[in-house]
Amino acid sequence: MPREITHPGRSWLKPATWHLRTRLILLAMTLLVAICGAVGLFSYASMDSFLTRQLDEQLSQAANRSNDPGRPPQGGFNGRDPLDARGQSVGTLNARIVNGQINIGGYLDSDTTRSALSSEDKQTLLALTRNGNPVDRPLSNGDYRIVAVETGFGDVLVTGLPLAGKESTLASLVWTFVFVSLCGLVLIGLAGTVLIRRTMQPLEQLSEVATKVARLPLDAGEVALAVRVPPSTANPGTEVGSVGHALNLMLDNVASALEARQRSETKVRQFVADASHELRTPLTAIRGYTELMRMTEDFTPDGRKSLARVQSQSERMTTLVEDLLLLARLDEGQPLKLSEVDLTQLVIEAVSDEKVIAPGHNWRLELPDEPLSVNGDAAQLRQVLVNLLSNARKHTAPGTTVVTSVEKSAGSAVVTVTDDGGGIPPEFVDHVFARFARADAARKGTAPASGVGAAEGTSGLGLSIVQSIAEAHGGTVDVASRPGRTAFVLRLPMGVTAPQGNAPTS
Repeated sequence: MPREITHPGRSWLKPATWHLRTRLILLAMTLLVAICGAVGLFSYASMDSFLTRQLDEQLSQAANRSNDPGRPPQGGFNGRDPLDARGQSVGTLNARIVNGQINIGGYLDSDTTRSALSSEDKQTLLALTRNGNPVDRPLSNGDYRIVAVETGFGDVLVTGLPLAGKESTLASLVWTFVFVSLCGLVLIGLAGTVLIRRTMQPLEQLSEVATKVARLPLDAGEVALAVRVPPSTANPGTEVGSVGHALNLMLDNVASALEARQRSETKVRQFVADASHELRTPLTAIRGYTELMRMTEDFTPDGRKSLARVQSQSERMTTLVEDLLLLARLDEGQPLKLSEVDLTQLVIEAVSDEKVIAPGHNWRLELPDEPLSVNGDAAQLRQVLVNLLSNARKHTAPGTTVVTSVEKSAGSAVVTVTDDGGGIPPEFVDHVFARFARADAARKGTAPASGVGAAEGTSGLGLSIVQSIAEAHGGTVDVASRPGRTAFVLRLPMGVTAPQGNAPTS
């Protein structure tokens, strides 16, 4: 049956799209803040320049009003106060400097009275440059815009206007701009978030499709690659639509490649099954005639040795053919012959057989207090145990301790076969369950390694059969290996009917 993921799950690209959306919003907000800041600085500078020019015009008019063109020369100065001039505004500063000393001066208060200058104010006014250019100076009454002009009578007329009005206007402008900018940023941020979310929605759909495809088991077996990007998101007229269209084209190509691969695998497996089935008859005949010749004919010692060699090789070929036929039946998903199987008893029998075959190994059992039963095919489960134990026997030296344990864990029956041999080469651990897997070290004739299907007389199919039978029963088999310890762990479900008719992934 085709295997297809029917639950989309959480998209692995959603965090990426979320981060992208967040970055876009932050970028937009940063640009808006930068633009608002630039506009604010420009507006502030423009308003400051305008208010300064306006204040300078007012200052020039106040200075002209303070000057008395009909006043007699310095020697006949009549002592008139410049603040007595008409039209002077509240807060105006006036002073006359005669012979380096302030002759008269003060501030015009709101009740038309005068406030005297402090000593610090006098020192500030005496230090002014008398070129008629307005300057800003801090005084006791606040900051002032001041101009000092030398008159035609030899004295110096100082006139000043407070900067409080200008500073108040600029402060109001700043607060108004900040408030308006914050409100605008909030509104634009909300609108931008909605717009970006709507714009990114098609990309999230693409991520959902990519996630579904990423979770499909494409490595083996028949795969129904029916996942596609919706037509609304695969419109080549947009940027995201172009990506969706390209993704659909890629999925079409992958689906075609998977179908071609499946057809090829099916043909190869069918050929192997047919060839194995056809080989059983001639192999049976070879073994039969060999046995007959041994009983009826006299041979020289070399002849008997050669005949024994023919018989052993025919038996080896028969075992290989039987393994290939078993794998072919498992690939076809033939129904299991289910029954209640006492897994503990199977382990005891399998270990007892291995003790007879390999008395040089130390065989140990670790069994539960109560028998452990599973629902499965007894013959196939026996084959699994035999393959695991013979694997430990063939690939470890005499004197190795092999421990077989049975336990119940998380609703599963767990069988563990552990040996203290040399271990599996690290680069080969991930391939031990592959068909015809044989370690290079064993091929070179070096010491055998635990779990490696490459010893003399092995075909490299034993562990592949173990995995296929385990998966046909709805279970798993795993391996962990290091020098001095190799453990194969078989897990079978308890109290659950094993799946039937499902092709293993091997």
